[in-house]
Amino acid sequence: MKFKRRLHTHNEMHAGSLNDILFILLFFFLIVSTLANPNIVKVNNPAGKKDTKAKQNIVISIDKNQKVFLGQKPIDMNLIDTILREEVMKQRRFIDTPSVVVNADTSSYYGEVFRVMQSAKRAGAKVVAIVK
Repeated sequence: MKFKRRLHTHNEMHAGSLNDILFILLFFFLIVSTLANPNIVKVNNPAGKKDTKAKQNIVISIDKNQKVFLGQKPIDMNLIDTILREEVMKQRRFIDTPSVVVNADTSSYYGEVFRVMQSAKRAGAKVVAIVK
């Protein structure tokens, strides 16, 4: 019996497509990591397409000097519960659930806006807040 001697061959791995696979995996993990981190996601307020001016029954405005207005008339913030309750009762004669729109300046205090919103809810109105 004659055994044939084999020459030593070098085992090679072709790594040409390995670069493509690693590149795709890198992009995949970058995208997944940005979606999982809530600090990177920006939150924008939605913009309405309908005109909300037609549905504004009671308008409360808070300006940058923390002055509160019912329509164009200035009101005292200490009397907001009573005034809103009276206005909601006036509007209930015409509308089942009147809406209170709170127009607040961006430099107004959130506590004042929240207080107006709570007073309107206690009076039984639907509340819409707009911060400009």
